[in-house]
Amino acid sequence: MTRSGVRNCALAALLFGASTPAASVIAEDMKPLVLAGLLYLGAALAVSPWWVSRRPDSGALRRDWRPLLVAIVAGGAIGPALLTAGLVHTPAATASLLLNMELVATVVLAATLFREHLGRNMIAAAVLVTVAGVLLVWEPGAAVSLDALLIVGACAFWGLDNSVTSRIDQISPQHVTFLKGVVAGSVNLVLGLLITGAGHVDGWSVIGALIVGAFGYGASITLWVRGAQQLGAARGQVIFATAPFVGAIISWAVLSDTVHAVQVVAMVLAAAGVALSLRSSHVHDHRHMVMTHTHEHDHQDGHHNHAHADGFSGRHSHMHEHREVVHSHPHVPDLHHRHDHN
Repeated sequence: MTRSGVRNCALAALLFGASTPAASVIAEDMKPLVLAGLLYLGAALAVSPWWVSRRPDSGALRRDWRPLLVAIVAGGAIGPALLTAGLVHTPAATASLLLNMELVATVVLAATLFREHLGRNMIAAAVLVTVAGVLLVWEPGAAVSLDALLIVGACAFWGLDNSVTSRIDQISPQHVTFLKGVVAGSVNLVLGLLITGAGHVDGWSVIGALIVGAFGYGASITLWVRGAQQLGAARGQVIFATAPFVGAIISWAVLSDTVHAVQVVAMVLAAAGVALSLRSSHVHDHRHMVMTHTHEHDHQDGHHNHAHADGFSGRHSHMHEHREVVHSHPHVPDLHHRHDHN
């Protein structure tokens, strides 16, 4: 697994995990779905300069519009709508538990529908992180109902969003974040205003929500897309699923929340799961077909041997072409290794 991929997903989890306690302080009396809408719009604002200065290539949009549309509709429209409907009659404890199903959905869909290679270590890692997430939010009285199944449905669509987004390689992560932020922010904000109302909102709480969204969602989504391109959706989501633990640590340190033994156990399990996921690469002879795409890379990984006129060799991103090659080396299902396994 590439260090940059792990770093990107870990930073994404750190930013997203930190956004939860920050948002709870900044917008304490705001309705949750309205807050979610402002956070996503803040994400779009954060990357809007990139959209304005480097508009996506029309050819790239034509090539990747199908997966991009699926990701935006599944993650930005249907997922929030199902979550909103499910939260109406579902206890908070049950909802918190069920939201752990996003990791499960991502892993299952990545392995079955998108043919990502997992292996025993990766499956064990997903189980450990899921169990840790359940322990972290467990409260007595949680129960599954018909309404709760709507939340499971939301997680399934978010899992589809994660799997599809990780495969987009013609459009930059910033452009993906902008489009998802605009759609998800608009959908969440409209649904919130129609269903629950805005709650207590003033100018400072709106500004605070947009700022938190810029870092906790805008930067976080961009980093996660980069990381998932380098690791695959399942591995990227295992690392990202540690975000609630970051939020818990910040709540302990900054908000003086009580530390419970079960939370410490959950964090140990999550850490063990992430450690296992880092040891889930495999090796065999495989063929790379001719491919043209754009993503973050360097020239030290054996796949990017093209030269630059000015001799540049650091990490960078641009449209580039790969020649056909057959070789063997340890790898994970990144953008270059989405092959089938017999």
